[in-house]
Amino acid sequence: MLLKPLIIVLFIFIVVSLFQAVKIMNNPDSNKSMSQFFGRRLFASVIIFTLILAAIAFGVITPNPRPY
Repeated sequence: MLLKPLIIVLFIFIVVSLFQAVKIMNNPDSNKSMSQFFGRRLFASVIIFTLILAAIAFGVITPNPRPY
């Protein structure tokens, strides 16, 4: 099952990108834009969302039919 480790790696990538943006935000002399880190986080989130939807569509994971 390669899906779970891939999703975990993408979540770790999102957190690392968040801390990189904080580091850039605290350094006023940096010429990097924070929008590139936001774009990376957004792209990783879209990939995670599509992976989960595709896994549900192909029957790899099954959602809980009753939440209680």
